[in-house]
Order: sequence, then structure tokens, then C-alpha cells
Amino acid sequence: MSTAEDTAGGEPQPWGEVNPDAARRLLVAAVEAFAERGYHATTTRDIAGRAGMSPAALYIHYKTKEELLHRISRIGHEKALDVLRTAARSEGGPADRLAEAVRSFVRWHAGQHTVARVVQYELDALGPEARAEIVTLRRENDAAVRGIIEDGVASGDFDVPDVRGTTIAILSLCIDVARWFNVNGSRTPDEVGALYADLVLRMVGAKK
Repeated sequence: MSTAEDTAGGEPQPWGEVNPDAARRLLVAAVEAFAERGYHATTTRDIAGRAGMSPAALYIHYKTKEELLHRISRIGHEKALDVLRTAARSEGGPADRLAEAVRSFVRWHAGQHTVARVVQYELDALGPEARAEIVTLRRENDAAVRGIIEDGVASGDFDVPDVRGTTIAILSLCIDVARWFNVNGSRTPDEVGALYADLVLRMVGAKK
């Protein structure tokens, strides 16, 4: 599955900030290779070949294969965090904001499912320093959703005995979309997002 197909959800490719063009091409090629073969089974030669470049050319832009994964992970997590924070700051009550957060987060994981698979499931391939940076971003994702749920509990709009556990369950539910979503399937990213938003509101006991 090529990353070009990830635009099915109407989401732009997340690599516009990567320059020059050769570095961006290598990043896109790495996403495709990591998603298809896994990080450990992918070689720098595989990545360079997909980008139409020589292996030596790769090292001009990235010192190691891990540096590529780290940059992919960082940009992907930053994009996902921006989606959640935007929803958390949106107008409306806790139910509206939670629904928008889930809808947007799921839509991103479906529309960018190839990227999201790499971002979400190759974390353990990173070294300690890079991994710690990504874990920090994940905690910020968690905090964005947890804050909405806490607001809902405080206002009486949600009935959630275990806010922390419920937050983890919601994020896990959304992230898993990247694992199974198929652009040729029966639902669009928007439709999956709407379905999951409804399921999550039921999960937190949102008042109608």
C-alpha cells in the first residue's frame, strides 16, 4: 500500500515540512517500506531503491535508518497531537469536544493509515533517547483526551468511574483503526470517525 493512497480520507500528506525534495522522497519511501516489511526487515538499500536513489544518497540526508524512523514518528505524533488539541479547544460542551476529538483522531488514523501504522507500531525500534521523546508526545495525546473527559465528569455530562483507564481505552480504540483500515472497504474515514465518536460517547455515558 503506497502512501499516495492515504489521501483517501482527504487528509494532506504530513511531509510538507520535510526539505529538500530528496529528503522527503526518502521519508515517503521509508514509510512504505516500514509499513510493508517492518522496520527491522527493511534495509537502507530498500528505502533508497523505492525512492529511486542510491544507498549512498540516503546518508546525505539521514545518518541512520533509525533517524528516518525517528523523524517519521515525531512528525506523525505531532500531527496527531495537533488534531486532538484542536478538538479539545473547540467550542461546545465536553460531549461535543470529545466527539470531535475521536472523529478527527480516527479520521487521521484511517486516512493516513500507512503512516499511522509505522508511527504507532514501530516505537520499540527506536533507541532510548528518541523513544523517550515520542513517549512524551504520546503522554500529551493522553492528556488532551483525559482533560476533555475530566471536564465532562466535573460538569456531570459523563459517568466515568475510571478516567485514566477510559482514556487509554479510547485512544487504543482509535489507534487500532490504522491496523485494519482498508481504502477498498465499505466505510470511508469520515464514516469510521462518526461511528467511533458515537461509540465513545456511549462509553462515557454522555447525556443526550
